[in-house]
Amino acid sequence: MTPLIDVLLVLLIICMVVTPLKPKGLETLLPQPPQAPAEAAGPDRTVVVSIARDGSLTINAEPSAESSLGSRLRDIFKTRAERAVFIKAHPDLEFQHVARAIDLAKGAGIDRIGLLTATVDSGK
Repeated sequence: MTPLIDVLLVLLIICMVVTPLKPKGLETLLPQPPQAPAEAAGPDRTVVVSIARDGSLTINAEPSAESSLGSRLRDIFKTRAERAVFIKAHPDLEFQHVARAIDLAKGAGIDRIGLLTATVDSGK
């Protein structure tokens, strides 16, 4: 009886080690190009907050002040179910401006925030 229990314990340990664990990582979010021309005719669902070299902000090419960014984002996402925004900053800009925009977006209740880089923006 003892050898049978030993065999069962060894099999149990092997099954525990072999069982793959779910990989953990960061969720990434990339803007997707429109699938068909019919979708392009509809309203643009992607919200991009751009930060220029001088620190000025634009939301989908509309100028915005940093003090009103949170309220503008709240108004934009008031009726939307998907709360995702992308932040695009000039490469020479200090990260504190990007961090401030992320903080304001989180404060506005946005769940998912993506960062656009030059590679992502060019479509590569």
